[in-house]
Parts: sequence; C-alpha cells; structure tokens
Amino acid sequence: MMKKKIVNSFKYAIEGIVASFKSERNMKIHVLIMTLVIIAGIFLKINTFEWIICIILFAMVIGAEMFNTAIETVVDIVMPEKNEKAKIAKDVSAGVVLIFAIAAAIIGIRIFLPKILEYIYSIN
Repeated sequence: MMKKKIVNSFKYAIEGIVASFKSERNMKIHVLIMTLVIIAGIFLKINTFEWIICIILFAMVIGAEMFNTAIETVVDIVMPEKNEKAKIAKDVSAGVVLIFAIAAAIIGIRIFLPKILEYIYSIN
C-alpha cells in the first residue's frame, strides 16, 4: 500500500511537469535554453562546481515557472472574471520567474563568457 502511494506521487508529479511543458510556452523556452546551456557546458567543458550552479539554476527557473503556472491556474479557477487583485497575484508570480531567469542569465554569462572568449582566442 505504501509503495503504491509513493509510486503514485511520482506519477502525479511527472504528470504535472508534462502538463506544465505542454500548456506553457515559457516552460518550452526555459527547457530549450536549459538544453542549449547543457550542450554549451559539454562543449566548453565547464567544471563540476559550474555544473552544480547550472543545475541549481535550472531547478530554480523551471520550478518557479511551475509555481507560476499553478498560481495562475488556481487564480483563474477562483476568479474567472477580471479582478485587480487576481491580476496582481498573477503578475507577481510571473515577476518571480522573471527575477530567477534574469539572475540565471547573469550567472550564466559569468560562467560561460570567459570560456567562450577563451575558445575564440584559442582558434585565432
């Protein structure tokens, strides 16, 4: 019985990830960027610490996007008509994602730009 509950909780979590990816354009963009970063990381041979930072940032941005999706969905259910407070809740949750994405981009530039420049100078 306990094993079935654990399996079901993983199943539902995976269904949530898939639903978020299918329904949210921004989730697709985040996953595309994550994939490009992984390819760049392999190509530019980032170190273990840099991989850990990237993985944490992937989780933060994608997790924030999923929270945003959940909040927007709940707000739409409880407040289907236009409402200023509902708009604030949705805008704030979207703002959280933007803050994480900007921070991830800045950190990504800090990790990758020196490696890109080093690569460019090494081929000249």
